[in-house]
Amino acid sequence: MDITIETDHLKAIIATAGAELISLKSKETDIEYIWQADPKYWKRHAPVLFPFVGALKNNQYTYQGKTYQLSQHGFARDMEFQVLEKQPDAVSLVLESTTETKKVYPFDFKLILTYELGGDGIVVKYRVENPSDEEMYFSIGGHPAFNVPLDEELAFEDYFLEPSPMKSRVMLPLKEGFIDLNQRTLGQTNTNIALTRDLFKEDTLIFETKGLNSFSIRSEKSPHSVTLTYNHLPYVGIWAGNYGLDAPFVCIEPWAGIADTLDATGELTEKLGIRQLNGKESFDTKYAITVK
Repeated sequence: MDITIETDHLKAIIATAGAELISLKSKETDIEYIWQADPKYWKRHAPVLFPFVGALKNNQYTYQGKTYQLSQHGFARDMEFQVLEKQPDAVSLVLESTTETKKVYPFDFKLILTYELGGDGIVVKYRVENPSDEEMYFSIGGHPAFNVPLDEELAFEDYFLEPSPMKSRVMLPLKEGFIDLNQRTLGQTNTNIALTRDLFKEDTLIFETKGLNSFSIRSEKSPHSVTLTYNHLPYVGIWAGNYGLDAPFVCIEPWAGIADTLDATGELTEKLGIRQLNGKESFDTKYAITVK
């Protein structure tokens, strides 16, 4: 089921399947900012990554002596959420643990996604609750894809990525889908980054981030742009589809978690970027998308 929320200026559509944002349009210009999931390039729009971000070595992990199988980015993106609350300009959806999720992820959880329209954009809120008395471990992240170009008469290469603040950030390279910590370097995010296909030759650009960060997709040839802003999330991924396909989108992905490292042991409690919630605790984070 698709749910529409709107204001005088914006209209958004959220699918209960995966609680995924599948459209964000300006009513004034009719510009669609969210990638429309052409399977030729990538079949998703803006999936929710939970209970893990990125790939696990051998698609498995170990917790309390037992090994579990789970594919890249977890299962939430492929599950049906229930509507918790609906207003004209906002909606909240919820996913809870089941006997089936416990076969691959042995924790009780409640995951709540809230989308709120306002002003010139939308705020996406994540809430992870641990309803049990036992500790739980998790990661969570966003994966929104934005149409590039935003103007049909322009090309992908007419756009650039504008980081803010403009400062260098630690860059974490991927090798065969996993983080190569030994090769981390200082990424040049202290200037605008021209969008080219070769920029993504090694797959996703991953940076460590601290404090308040924003990343904008802009062009000097157009007044239209999109910006993603977040606070206190440790990583961001920038991805433009599989290299060689020349996909017409760019993802800006704020993460509370990350893929396994090349030397990961597989033990969940030792996983890079993993988060722990004690019994009855909760975790809240959010990001905002603003458009012009």
